[in-house]
Amino acid sequence: MTAAPVELGSASMADRAYRALRDRLIMLEIAPGEPIDDDELAKELGMGRTPVREALKRLEQDRLVISFPRRGTFATGMDIADLAHISEIRVQLEPMAARRAAERASRASRAEILDLAARTGQLDVQHEDRSDVMRWDLTVHRAIYRAANNPHLEDVLIRYDNLATRIHCMFLDRLKTTDLNVVAEHVALLSAIAEGEADRADELARDHVLGFERAIRAVI
Repeated sequence: MTAAPVELGSASMADRAYRALRDRLIMLEIAPGEPIDDDELAKELGMGRTPVREALKRLEQDRLVISFPRRGTFATGMDIADLAHISEIRVQLEPMAARRAAERASRASRAEILDLAARTGQLDVQHEDRSDVMRWDLTVHRAIYRAANNPHLEDVLIRYDNLATRIHCMFLDRLKTTDLNVVAEHVALLSAIAEGEADRADELARDHVLGFERAIRAVI
């Protein structure tokens, strides 16, 4: 990892460490069960150990890392049984967020979402790096959560979408035919939100979550 310039202030460095480690964990660049060396990470990120340790505490709350006394900190393992638990939550909250976004998004947010729908529709997923496609997926979901204008709902959904994406990445090589479907689903969902179609946004978000679970189970 290339270290970014050190930001001023311990809090901003902790946030930067958190985001960098979170994305590496989600994309499985830090493998499940892999030990995490906070000294080495601090060097890579160009900062002290304190912000890295603060970041690891937050990541433990997100269920992305786990700490053991006298053993250290590790990336959490992957258990496919978690898929049902995560989907059970997402199938309730993702439609709520999509509905609220369609109802509450500001004019500026609707314009941003419409632009995101257009750029999503232009993705050449057959030639894009698949990790980049997954990062785009995270961008789409986070934009919807933000547009719902409920920071508590946003925080919960980001956490569970991160966990779902981690599972997705585990089976990425077996899910090669799903990318085009996902892009089409995202375009339709974003467009419904931008146009204020709350019922349709709700339905599309629910179908999207259920379709993700079916796709994973089909390749297990």
